Amino acid sequence: MNRFILRLYVTGNTSRSERAIENLERICRVQLGGRYEMQVFDVIERPELAEDDRILATPTLIKSLPPPLRRISGDLSDTEKVLVGLDLQPAASGYEERS
Repeated sequence: MNRFILRLYVTGNTSRSERAIENLERICRVQLGGRYEMQVFDVIERPELAEDDRILATPTLIKSLPPPLRRISGDLSDTEKVLVGLDLQPAASGYEERS
């Protein structure tokens, strides 16, 4: 059973940041049960981490484990896109994911 390591980068305490955190927590609770570790980083407070992970926009979710590494940008409100990005659901026809 795979354990997911997730890092969510946000900017400040904005409604968009809060929405991304809430959406990710909901998706993890429903889809992953206890099989995940989630870290949230504010790029204002931890710019060196954002630079190391080459974060260009926020919110951005990085799935580092299990491989392959995946990046998902946005407030994570599109559950299907997040599930595809986490490799929990096959991509629908015509949908391309970015690595």
